[in-house]
Amino acid sequence: MDTILRISDAANLAIHAMAHIARSRGGVNQSVGEIATHQGVSEAHLSKVMQRLVKVGLLTSRRGPGGGFLLGREAKTISLLEILEVIDGPMSDCKCLLGRKKCLFGGCALGALLTHVNHQVRVFLASRNLTDLTGPAGEHTLYLAGLGNPEAGRARPKRKPKS
Repeated sequence: MDTILRISDAANLAIHAMAHIARSRGGVNQSVGEIATHQGVSEAHLSKVMQRLVKVGLLTSRRGPGGGFLLGREAKTISLLEILEVIDGPMSDCKCLLGRKKCLFGGCALGALLTHVNHQVRVFLASRNLTDLTGPAGEHTLYLAGLGNPEAGRARPKRKPKS
């Protein structure tokens, strides 16, 4: 096992595609082909994911020449949790690793660990939005990890040199 956190391929595609569109700015439609090529993913799979995002209003789409996808709302109003839950369904704070509804021994062998970790992931994803993913990767990585300043992920205006 490489990580305890599991996010479906479709949810991962959705988050990355929406971040790609949020970075593009300027109201330029982004085609599935452009995004799939940039992400190195299947165009067919990405297309299905994008249509689900359009259906709930997170994206808008336009067909034909110059068509493609745009954000359905401002990037700062779209949380990573919202994207994940559109694709994977509601995230539970308590989920058995064995898929059982009730523990066999009257209580989970891991105690409250799963509930705590799932709750922390939920809070984290709810507190991060697409704007947090639009800056250069090196600048926003610490913030996304919960270790830095929220402004680290946003572009800063250049200061004029002192005369």
